[in-house]
Amino acid sequence: MRERRGREAHARSFDRAAEVYEAARPGYPADAVAWLTDGAEGPAVDLGAGTGKLTRALVGHGLEVVAVDPSPQMLAVLAERVPEADARLGSGESLPLPDGSAGLVVAAQAWHWVDPVVAVPEVARVLRPGGRIGLVWNDRDESVEWVRELGELMGSGEAVVGEDEDPVVGPPFGALERLDVHWVQALTLDGLLDLARSRSYFITKDPGAQAAVIGSLRRLHAEHPDLADAETIELPYVTRCYRATWAAEASRGRP
Repeated sequence: MRERRGREAHARSFDRAAEVYEAARPGYPADAVAWLTDGAEGPAVDLGAGTGKLTRALVGHGLEVVAVDPSPQMLAVLAERVPEADARLGSGESLPLPDGSAGLVVAAQAWHWVDPVVAVPEVARVLRPGGRIGLVWNDRDESVEWVRELGELMGSGEAVVGEDEDPVVGPPFGALERLDVHWVQALTLDGLLDLARSRSYFITKDPGAQAAVIGSLRRLHAEHPDLADAETIELPYVTRCYRATWAAEASRGRP
């Protein structure tokens, strides 16, 4: 129960940082989006769409997109930035779409917030037979020493359990396929600080703890030999992509 309350508090924290989230969080590399959408037909549902980081890429691929998120504040930013998408309040456990109305459901940086026991059949409900689920996370590449230190200073050890684990989907979907895409986000120091400010484990800290984190990141930037007060910071990422198809045998007899 305590863990569940903690997860809910972290999830709700994004209401207070929608604009910072939009400014600082990276989008998704073209290779990842192409793989997730390859052969899929719309409409596409962007589950946990946030401010539309993946939504705009899906629209750019020519898909009709319904963007779903539980935060009105995040959706307000999305509606302004990606007016082509149909923004709707909802969650993975309660999608605001009719049965069999979508060909693709994707969740970017969001599946760890849902209860898969409820969300998996709910996603299957809105998909047409043979439809696909796609899941994606941008992970900082902590095989790089300064990036690992960055994560420790930001407090990533306080992240929601499951964010860095392989996702759970299961029946009625087939086996998960996986693709990793390596890429680099170029940031200023202010952008790096905003990246920290956009994380739920930062937002939920008290002001004193937040100030301490920002001070430690400024010191890292000034003192680490791989950064050396650089004007442009190249932050390496590994984008983890997963996809699975609603298995044909599971769809037999479905209305």
